[in-house]
Amino acid sequence: MNETTVRFFHDIAARIGYARVTELHLFPVIRQSGIESGLAVVAALPESAPSDNTTPKDAIPEGAMPEDATLERPVVELQVTEVPAPEVLERHVVYTARYRNTLKGPDRGKWEVDVTAEADAPLVTIDEVVRGVVRRSGDELHPERISGDQFREIAPSPTASPSEPSPTDAGSPPASTAPSDTPQPGTVPA
Repeated sequence: MNETTVRFFHDIAARIGYARVTELHLFPVIRQSGIESGLAVVAALPESAPSDNTTPKDAIPEGAMPEDATLERPVVELQVTEVPAPEVLERHVVYTARYRNTLKGPDRGKWEVDVTAEADAPLVTIDEVVRGVVRRSGDELHPERISGDQFREIAPSPTASPSEPSPTDAGSPPASTAPSDTPQPGTVPA
């Protein structure tokens, strides 16, 4: 993944949340007339709904029921036969994420990102929709499917601390902040 893709992923995570991203379908980048643009379809877990802490008695308006009344019902014993529950497919919020990076011209360096919630659907449906888009577009290049874990590896949260040193750090001496007696390239020795 290049720097632009990582930047795009960070912007997606800032708008949706790192932990919520379940999978992402990254379409090939288009470069045209000095502008690079990218598109991703993101499946994310829905935001937690606020809990409803009202009890049935709280739901009854004051004065609608006498003080000494209760909401208790008689206990009825039922014989329950186990019926296999139909498979419930977890629904995900489907986002369309787009970026536009101006590479040339007077607006060079301009970066725009748009992340829009489009629908909610199970992952199976999202995969089918992405395949349909590719089929209708006629492009030979297919989007890259990236899992939520891969997404978090590619663009780790800025607040996350690395769990272990990277392979490039292993075995190399710690960087010194003391001035060196060896002249550095491009400098004049004192």
